[in-house]
Amino acid sequence: MNVELFSHKYVVRTLNDENLDEIYKLLSKNVLYYEYCPPFVTRQGILDDMNALPPETTMKDKYYIGFYQNDKLIAVMDFIDGYPEKEIAYIGFFMTDVSMQNRGLGTEIIDYLCEYLVGLEYHSIRLAYVKGNSQAEHFWLKNRFEPIMETKSNVSDKVILAERLLYNKSTSFDRELKGEK
Repeated sequence: MNVELFSHKYVVRTLNDENLDEIYKLLSKNVLYYEYCPPFVTRQGILDDMNALPPETTMKDKYYIGFYQNDKLIAVMDFIDGYPEKEIAYIGFFMTDVSMQNRGLGTEIIDYLCEYLVGLEYHSIRLAYVKGNSQAEHFWLKNRFEPIMETKSNVSDKVILAERLLYNKSTSFDRELKGEK
């Protein structure tokens, strides 16, 4: 997986503890997110998230990445490759700088990512958002993520697992032959 190819427009880099201050600066401005996903962000919490893994994955499957415009961090994503299945990717976390929200930046990043994953023949991308967070729900529905089920997560007792199907000509045709959507 080459994270630099997650975007045609923005510079994409793997983040680590050396980026802690700039990550904290971006995340701490989004107060609304932490109303639905407490506790409020801390530097230790960021470090913990950088190392958190879903079941049956390893650190080689995880990419904690930043999107940069003119050397400024504008978005952070926690991306898991091949989870929960080989042809599925998972977004564990995604946040854009609040000063750049409602301008199409998040949608643009998600579209670029999906385009890249289609080229690698992934079938879908999944994520979970907290039930009741209308801002998150609106964003993910607008970006063609369909709710699959209500479940629990490490951040809330009620999250919505959602999925965006990724199609290219061969995967779409193959799925039709198998009777899948």
